[in-house]
Amino acid sequence: MPAPAPHSDHRRRAYWLKTLHEWHWVSSALCLFGILLFSVTGITLNHASQIESKPRVSTRQQQLAAPLVDSLVQALPTARAHGGRAPLPMPLQAWLEEQWEIGTADLEAEWSPQEVYLSLPRPGGDAWLRIGLPDGELEYERTDRGWVSYLNDLHKGRHTGAAWRWFIDILGAAALVFAVTGFFILKMHAGNRPFTWPMVGMGLLAPVLLALLLIH
Repeated sequence: MPAPAPHSDHRRRAYWLKTLHEWHWVSSALCLFGILLFSVTGITLNHASQIESKPRVSTRQQQLAAPLVDSLVQALPTARAHGGRAPLPMPLQAWLEEQWEIGTADLEAEWSPQEVYLSLPRPGGDAWLRIGLPDGELEYERTDRGWVSYLNDLHKGRHTGAAWRWFIDILGAAALVFAVTGFFILKMHAGNRPFTWPMVGMGLLAPVLLALLLIH
């Protein structure tokens, strides 16, 4: 059986190399800033105890108008029938959004005959509000731990919502394509670059040895 023509092999190699480069640069463009973000926050998370931050706490209080209090009292039996967990009444949700710029849609509060409590966790901080029953006294507290904490929570996907979780998944897929195409590009160039496989092996061996020997 005759051997394949060298010219045909060269064309096939050039085709695959071009294809790999196209996938490699497209995936790198998609995940560039995401990888930078996760690389930087990986360092800040690794040194979290050494990066000091002073939380800023702000509080607000207000007496709710009678119609809003009535909506809470009327919703209490339904909330208790659902195990003491239910969203805030729509009129109160609209009021909080308009007056205090607090979004509470689709969030479940904890209801009791004495109060309604809603936790409002978010990246880089926390918040909560409490409404006394039946007096309608509203208390709101917000804690801000700064930009480093905010970015760290983005890294962990903590209280970030569905859109950010989708972004992390897409970024992970793009980074995987970037790494795999990079590996095959290395393979195709390895014949002319003798240090390729020793460097790849070092990149694999270093974390394995650290995990086996120094992590207990």
